[in-house]
Amino acid sequence: MEHCFRAAGRSSKTSSASCIFSESAASNPALNTERRHVIPNTVSTLLNRNLQDVFGENDPTRRRAAIDEIFTEDSVFYDPTKGVYRGRDEIDRIAGAIRATHPDFQYQPIAEPEELGDGGRVQWVSGRPGEAPTYAGTDFIVARDGRIAALYLFFDKQPLLLDSAMRRPMHLNAARSRG
Repeated sequence: MEHCFRAAGRSSKTSSASCIFSESAASNPALNTERRHVIPNTVSTLLNRNLQDVFGENDPTRRRAAIDEIFTEDSVFYDPTKGVYRGRDEIDRIAGAIRATHPDFQYQPIAEPEELGDGGRVQWVSGRPGEAPTYAGTDFIVARDGRIAALYLFFDKQPLLLDSAMRRPMHLNAARSRG
């Protein structure tokens, strides 16, 4: 039987429960033990939760709880610069190590997640709040039974902005230095 968990004190839509019980099951303890109506995470929910609740989470206990909720036990994370990580323990270790290098950065999706079958992607930027993004990426996932089975990270080039004075493309870092 699948068990569900709601992180205490979390109110953002990206940190919702990993599954939703029907009202009758939630209010009736007899039904709650054996006859739960479980709705698994959508691919979009998994993408958003991975970004915010795993790689964007500073608290190791909350990060690990999210990993246990949204990743399969045999999940794999492919990082283009650091290698391949297999299983929840390794994903927890590398997510914590990555987070420790920039604990004040926030991940911000730049488009709604896209889904196709059991897969999906979300494009994002990351940086300090109130400043121009420092880097950008795209996460691709393959889901199985409402959990992430595989996560592929791709780093993207910084988005281009149009230099209004010169009407030509300008790299985001150049825009930052222009004020």
